[in-house]
Amino acid sequence: MKFLFFILLLGFNICILAPARAAGDAASLDLLVKTLNSTDNPQVRTILMRGMLSGLAGRRNVDAPQGWKELSNKIASSQHAEERALLQQLSQIFGDTKAMQKALATVLDTEAETEARRNSLRSLLAQQDEQVSLKLESLLDDPAICLDAIRGYASVENPSAPKILLSRYANFDEPLQRAVIETLATRKGYASGLLAAIESGKIAREDIPAHVARSLDVLLGDRFIKVFGKVQDLSADRAKLLAKYKAMCSPEAMEKANASRGRAVFAKTCASCHLMYGEGGKIGPDLTGSNRANLDYILLNSVDPSYDVPEGYKMVLIQTVDGRLLNGVVAEEDARRVVLKTVEQPQVVIAKEDIEARKISSKSMMPDGQLEQMKPQEMLDLIKYLRTTAQVEMEK
Repeated sequence: MKFLFFILLLGFNICILAPARAAGDAASLDLLVKTLNSTDNPQVRTILMRGMLSGLAGRRNVDAPQGWKELSNKIASSQHAEERALLQQLSQIFGDTKAMQKALATVLDTEAETEARRNSLRSLLAQQDEQVSLKLESLLDDPAICLDAIRGYASVENPSAPKILLSRYANFDEPLQRAVIETLATRKGYASGLLAAIESGKIAREDIPAHVARSLDVLLGDRFIKVFGKVQDLSADRAKLLAKYKAMCSPEAMEKANASRGRAVFAKTCASCHLMYGEGGKIGPDLTGSNRANLDYILLNSVDPSYDVPEGYKMVLIQTVDGRLLNGVVAEEDARRVVLKTVEQPQVVIAKEDIEARKISSKSMMPDGQLEQMKPQEMLDLIKYLRTTAQVEMEK
């Protein structure tokens, strides 16, 4: 029992031990691998390797610790699938080409389990593997992994990405179309292709979410503004807008509003960032316990979300050395890496050595002008839903 407690404690602290190696302390990982080699308990090894993988997230080409080859031989034939998968992912971080080839084979194997394929694709992209980048186009025809393939173009730059993604855009459903737009707003070259599609009418201006418009503004500047127009900043008209929406939310109008329809509006416009009644994203604050009965509170935070942004929810823009632009809120940070929560993904790990520029924005992740983009009835239904005290059925 004491040994298992020690293992659990060690696994919990690997996130601290692993970054220490990057600072020159190789002994921490060597000790960990020694411990892994000393036990025949798959449960213990799995716990340790989970922590090890978490601690090394975002890193590439790390020197293999002493004893890793011995451990690889020991676990390669393990009956436990998770243990083998963890071994393979860690081996990729340690530069094992055979592990990368095996992962690529899993990605391309349409008979393999979907989650195994997705995990293998993510791990290869995290290692900036060019082979898998070249295979992304073929994966776009596979519904099981298409979304991951679209987002994969953001991880590894491919000059053909705009042409490939835009040629398929019309045939994708709405979630995949949004993923294409978000992916093409991560790099300057991609953004130029997206801007041309907006200018030609291939992609409608109203299909560009506000957070994507902000990224395109950063990447393209005046070129984007000329085509799209200035990205809305409504804070200057705060008092006028608050009065406008408060007048619209009269007792008579709210009586006729429908909370079930409002839940559907919430799912489309708010749920990617906010939790409510346990459903939604975790980028912004959980709205379940907020001051939702107060109409003034709801309107102020909807009209001018950047009015008073809590420290933990300020938007951070990060430009990587290979030209990728990310924006999100910081979930974790240590001496070696930053973990962002973004609209597109709940966790993006960026090694600090890969960061070229970093800026804290005065803006909230929540875009300005959300209510302005809604039809009056949609706005009233959303407000009605936000003021509920218990979950309601969503109108289909």
